[in-house]
Amino acid sequence: MVTADEIAQLCYERFNDLPRRGKPEPGREWTSLAAVVKISRCAKSDRVEKEVVSLGTGTKCIGQTAMSPKGDVLNDSHAEVIARRGCLRYLTQELQRAVSGRGSSVFCQTLHQGKWRLHPGISFLFFSSHTPCGDASIIPTNGRQHRACTSDTTMKNDPQTVGGGLKRKGEHIPRQNSKRSFLEESDPEETKQEDIQESKLLSSLSSSSSTSDDEPLQSTSAKTELGSISHASTSEQLIMKTSAHSTVRPMIFALLKSEVYDVHRTGAKSVLGGLADPLQPGIRYHNTGLLRVKPGRGVSTLSLSCSDKLARWGVLGFQGALLFHYLEEALYFSTVVVGKCPFSHEVMQRALITRCSHISDLPAGFSLSQPVFLQSNLEFPFSRPQTELRHKAGQGCITPCGAAVSWCKVPVQPLDVTVNGFKQGVVKKALGTAKARSALCKLELFHSFLSLVRSTDASALPDSLRRTDLHTYLDYKEASDTYQQAWQLLRKQAFPIWPRSNRDLLLFK
Repeated sequence: MVTADEIAQLCYERFNDLPRRGKPEPGREWTSLAAVVKISRCAKSDRVEKEVVSLGTGTKCIGQTAMSPKGDVLNDSHAEVIARRGCLRYLTQELQRAVSGRGSSVFCQTLHQGKWRLHPGISFLFFSSHTPCGDASIIPTNGRQHRACTSDTTMKNDPQTVGGGLKRKGEHIPRQNSKRSFLEESDPEETKQEDIQESKLLSSLSSSSSTSDDEPLQSTSAKTELGSISHASTSEQLIMKTSAHSTVRPMIFALLKSEVYDVHRTGAKSVLGGLADPLQPGIRYHNTGLLRVKPGRGVSTLSLSCSDKLARWGVLGFQGALLFHYLEEALYFSTVVVGKCPFSHEVMQRALITRCSHISDLPAGFSLSQPVFLQSNLEFPFSRPQTELRHKAGQGCITPCGAAVSWCKVPVQPLDVTVNGFKQGVVKKALGTAKARSALCKLELFHSFLSLVRSTDASALPDSLRRTDLHTYLDYKEASDTYQQAWQLLRKQAFPIWPRSNRDLLLFK
């Protein structure tokens, strides 16, 4: 059995063991941490081995005008993205070991030519010290939000909603010292059946007013019908179920407002062309389930929120289009663990799973991932709340750390520290050269992939890589036909307004 606290402690210790370079200044700077953990289960015993294979910190991303057609700038430096890209370096190395006959602890060969899959008993877990920015951070708040974390934090847990702490840059925690009015105009066209359901709801509210804080939440669709609201067992569930509707009756909110004040705000803005946030007081500030771009000062970014990216990885896998050339099946995270911070199991379910749960006809090798969501009682020592606690007079303003740290289990340059998309400490005249490039930028990851292709015997190459017209990064991505089919289905059925990449930024070699 693997517990959330064990995973959090393992990741924090791995971070502590890293050199000082790029880490936040204690008491003045804060950051977020994410990691990918390899889980190895022994078939002949209950023994489970846990190993951090990639770790990242960071809260920044660059504006769209700073993006490079050479692929040599790291666009998104949020911790979750850094950890995943470091994992790509690790997986590429493991595939290179496999194809060269040196043996891999991760991959074994399949019956299909040039295709590999995970060894039996191997799985990957994702850890984040904070809930992902974007939709997963829009969490209802109430007077109980500062309770100590009480959820069962093993892989057999019952999901709970717990709270405490602040979100990363752009994530706003509403004030708790004033209640707001949530009354709305009732819809004159509501049916008699809905009147009956409302009566049931009011009765349910009355009988559940003393519900225990530790009562588990039930999963719900973002499009739950108003009639199903009566099945909610906590005030947070009621808010989650009613927030998607524009015609919620005044009596409902009159009963709810004694406990629910607001929602945690996200600084991520809805994607252009999609539904905008109402920005009304209280729980009506945000619309949920939207694609969002990450917040930033100055020129806007094109980087989608971490909630959106995790939802995408839950369908397409976290291995990406290039590595899928070599894989029989996409790679999914079996578990997502979040550190101590504002957290809701139900909101994570909505943001990372429910939005894609209706997708059908995925090609072979792809499925709808259903990771287990857990929360740890352990808070990251460099979180914003911990930084505020340790702040001393004379240290200056508390700010997010400008650097992003990446570590992954590879033999060459395992540590990579960047600022503004380039290696930390690089002088201006070196920009545009290999010396300035992060090992995580698209160009470097592409070069690592090409090295993998060259290491593969011609007779063992996957069919999709036997073409002679593959030259650019875009060529190799588009040649991953099955992956592209799955991506097109995901766009069409779940994310039709997901911004398309500018092809001119993908033509590097």
